[in-house]
Amino acid sequence: MAAKLATRPLLRAQLTSRPANGHVAFIPQVRKLVFEYCNKWPSSANTRTFLLNHLEEVARANPHVEIVVKQRTYREPIVRGLYSQYLSAHTLVYVLRPDPATTVNNRDKVIPLNGFEVTGIQKKVQLLLDASGERIKPLKRRTVESTTEAARGIWSGLHVDEPFKI
Repeated sequence: MAAKLATRPLLRAQLTSRPANGHVAFIPQVRKLVFEYCNKWPSSANTRTFLLNHLEEVARANPHVEIVVKQRTYREPIVRGLYSQYLSAHTLVYVLRPDPATTVNNRDKVIPLNGFEVTGIQKKVQLLLDASGERIKPLKRRTVESTTEAARGIWSGLHVDEPFKI
């Protein structure tokens, strides 16, 4: 007689899918914002105003982002966005020995803040928060990719009996 195998019941809660970016939850790619400014230069005045009045609101609205403020003496103010690894369905990246001195994936975006009003600085910070960290890809010059083969085939001068003579 065959021994009965113990079977476990399959519960409905076990049939749920794992959370993925864009499926159930959104996982933002930005990990850190670094503000660098000078205490003395007048070009950093609006950046200092933003840091004093609006930075706490940004930090409370985005608890997943680490916010660092550094002094950058005698230089123009900047904000730097550091991004986590961007993985698409076609790429899988393994990091064997990550360098702690560098960014999370060596991907950062730097925006100079000199010449911006406080509202302009808010817009640039929001742009960094919404960005994915991926390089900007040109939308023109993209080659057309077809799902079916061409009806007449692909012509090549190398595959003819006699070369074309002018």
